[in-house]
Amino acid sequence: MAMNAFYKKINILGLLLLLGVIGNGKAQENKKVLKPVEITIDAAARAQAIDNFGAAGCWFSEAIGRNWPQEKKERIAELLFSKETDAQGNPKGIGLSAWRFNIGGGTAEQGDSSGIRSVHHRVECFLNPDGTYDWSKQSGYRWFLQKAKSYGVENLIAFSNTPPVQFTQNGLGFKTTKDFRSNLRPDKYEAYADFLTEVIKHFDETGIHFNYISPVNEPQWDWTGKFGEAKQEGTPWQNEEIYKVITALDKSLEQKQLKSRILTTEAATLKHLYGDTGAASRQVQALYDAGSKLYLGNLKHVPKLVAGHSYFTDAGDSAIIATRKQLAETVQQHGIKFWQSEYSMLGDGFRERARGRRSAMDCGLFLAKLIHQDLTAGNAAAWQFWNAYEPGRAESDTRYYLIALQPNKDFTDGDFAATKNLWALGHYSLFVRPGMHRLHIRRSDNLGAEEAAQKLMVSAFADGNGKTVVVAINYQAQEQQLKLNGQGFSKAKTFSSYVTTAAPDENLKAQPVQIIKDGIRLPPRSVTTVVVN
Repeated sequence: MAMNAFYKKINILGLLLLLGVIGNGKAQENKKVLKPVEITIDAAARAQAIDNFGAAGCWFSEAIGRNWPQEKKERIAELLFSKETDAQGNPKGIGLSAWRFNIGGGTAEQGDSSGIRSVHHRVECFLNPDGTYDWSKQSGYRWFLQKAKSYGVENLIAFSNTPPVQFTQNGLGFKTTKDFRSNLRPDKYEAYADFLTEVIKHFDETGIHFNYISPVNEPQWDWTGKFGEAKQEGTPWQNEEIYKVITALDKSLEQKQLKSRILTTEAATLKHLYGDTGAASRQVQALYDAGSKLYLGNLKHVPKLVAGHSYFTDAGDSAIIATRKQLAETVQQHGIKFWQSEYSMLGDGFRERARGRRSAMDCGLFLAKLIHQDLTAGNAAAWQFWNAYEPGRAESDTRYYLIALQPNKDFTDGDFAATKNLWALGHYSLFVRPGMHRLHIRRSDNLGAEEAAQKLMVSAFADGNGKTVVVAINYQAQEQQLKLNGQGFSKAKTFSSYVTTAAPDENLKAQPVQIIKDGIRLPPRSVTTVVVN
């Protein structure tokens, strides 16, 4: 019995050693440095010009801006808008170049009778029922708007989810009948347009200029609530109704000699812009085909620009890329450009078939991937996130927000934490500034877009004055080496770089200045921005 026990111990020990060898082998595999990939950049091979990177301030700007302690809300604003660095060279924020301000429809004044469940999703309206204006409304929203201006955010965008409730057919800020038609009363198109331009005019007079005004949001959704309640303000619109409200708004802007331009169409998904998807579909063709009776391209305040949201077109790399390529082709055929004006991980595409919670870094990497595909396959000229902040955790499943809020019960105070999503967006927003152009690149590994989406994604941008920015997303579990070869920076010898990994302290972390010929180290599962001057 003693000898049998001895041999059993030997066998178990051998098995453990074997497992250890296998385990160490996998660990060594993860530590393995992959073959370097050389990226060739031609500064003359320009793609689209970049207009901005931004985020929306719904819904919690009101409570934070109005109630939270000054130090905390100042730090939140710094995270979103600052372009400065600390003493170690690390960015203090992500330097957004666009900020989206929600013009409310008056559901906050209605209180519980608004039918909107959450008090935080109800929004005040500057227009009173008697026709007068109260510019003290939306004080929290206005606080963040003012901070965006003070930080030098280049593009301020005003958008509306619903006309003022006094202009709607049911007196509410959302639909109660599922007919996919606008909740705006037929006799209130001019009144709605006049309301929006009065808001624009007021802010112009206070020194805050909205570059764009967006009167329609996600017109394809029916926005009907269940059991007489809804999650937020909203209304559908038919293409004909969009044409009518845009022309009324263009006329009102012109009459008041305002310079703001009209952003259309804020489609609920990218496929609504080019495909036959039912209500308010084929919007590029309907609104920007010169032969269409709904053509908007000859209006003074309507730029040749269409906006759509990347929601629910984010499942599977091949589908992601194909959707955006088809959109890019349609947009190009009509001589306009495309903005991705709203996205967060509403669907489950970000899980990439994985079960359970996704880590904060998994979410950040997927967000970086979607930005990359919208820019490189969809030729997006702008990219904007929904939502800047919401209650949640920063550790995992950070699918909806850039900053996770932990408010107290009455939302008069709380804690907050930056997520990896914030820094993932920052790899673009902080360094790829308005007016820069995306550049075409060549890869030594010759990977197509679909295969690269699970390995290494690279995009490059230049400002025309000698600065080149490269954003590299290493989706792999192994370290990747990258070499840059390009005419645009042939005289430069060094580069600066900033890295985000799963490590808590590696968020756009500044790296020591390096020599270009030595190549670039991309840590496993990371996003790296390289700046060459």
